[in-house]
Amino acid sequence: MTRFLLASLEFYRRWLSPAMHWLGSSHCKYVPTCSEYASAAIAIHGPWRGLVLSAWRLLRCHPFARGGLDQVPPAQAARPFAHKPVP
Repeated sequence: MTRFLLASLEFYRRWLSPAMHWLGSSHCKYVPTCSEYASAAIAIHGPWRGLVLSAWRLLRCHPFARGGLDQVPPAQAARPFAHKPVP
């Protein structure tokens, strides 16, 4: 699943995005671009959480958004048990 999603994003970046820019579409307001953000999110957090983070990023991309630097949040370290061990 992860490989398929990353390959799809690479196809978009290589072929579809340049065609859209050539047709007059505006550039991305965020750094990194939404497709780069999605690739990093999927690679760091896995396919499901990466897709959720990518969808949230796309929802924030609208005409009134300020844009700017928006990095993928780092992966959380695995937590030990939340309870205290029984003595």
